[in-house]
Amino acid sequence: MTELLLNEAIYKRIIEELVPSAERYLWIVTADIKDLHVARGKIGRKTRFVPFLSVLNDLVQKGVAVRLIHAKEPGPRFRKDFDKYPDLINSDLFERILCPRVHTKAIIVDGKSAFITSANLTGAGLGAKSPLRRNFEAGILTDEKEHIGPLTEWIDSLYLGDHCLKCQRRKYCPDPIA
Repeated sequence: MTELLLNEAIYKRIIEELVPSAERYLWIVTADIKDLHVARGKIGRKTRFVPFLSVLNDLVQKGVAVRLIHAKEPGPRFRKDFDKYPDLINSDLFERILCPRVHTKAIIVDGKSAFITSANLTGAGLGAKSPLRRNFEAGILTDEKEHIGPLTEWIDSLYLGDHCLKCQRRKYCPDPIA
């Protein structure tokens, strides 16, 4: 099954449904990362929004391994929110690396589903912003092994730093993997 997702449908299918369904691992690759907030329950009749980091923290607490690969340092709000989740800081289940050459935007859940998209991990890209304030985004959600397998291998090679030693942009890298 392959499904085209546009704009607000990305938030519903990926952020509300797919990401929280992870049981073994969640890998996220993005160029930009900011203070994405997501709906999480209600306070009275009003929807409660929390940092996406809260979702990642919950997954780590359930034993899900989370990898986050991004191209540049997160914004100040993200960094401030990050400090509120010590499980992300202290757990071996949460891994975060920075590679300035990453421009891919993808999410893999348990090796069973992959989302490949134009959207960065930001409120305007994937978040619960008003349709009048969101970016125009598109993505493909698939469970087809012939796509997920090579994508998983490729992301793993990025994570392991297979490209680092030969990278001609290494002098600009703030934190080489290898």
